[in-house]
Amino acid sequence: MTLPNPGAWQAKMERNSPELYKEIMDVRNNVLTEGALPLKVKVLMTMLCDALLSHPEGVANIANRARAVGATEEEIAETVGVAFVMGGTAALVTACNAFND
Repeated sequence: MTLPNPGAWQAKMERNSPELYKEIMDVRNNVLTEGALPLKVKVLMTMLCDALLSHPEGVANIANRARAVGATEEEIAETVGVAFVMGGTAALVTACNAFND
């Protein structure tokens, strides 16, 4: 399944290294699909990881992807809480980019 709201890096990668882009997207599309874990859980997990890795724009973008695949605001808020527990205040500050103003 192709996720909504592709990252800006994807267009750059596709333009500059189309073969590698295809391989990367094949793996992503195989992993980020319905399975034992629902897709929205997997997308929330990617949002959590971006918070822990201090990618504020990624958090905002992925939060919108999560909404697009059915995540509620409460589920997003709980994921922000997990980011805080696992990564402290720095991850919390980054994770807050998930919230719509």
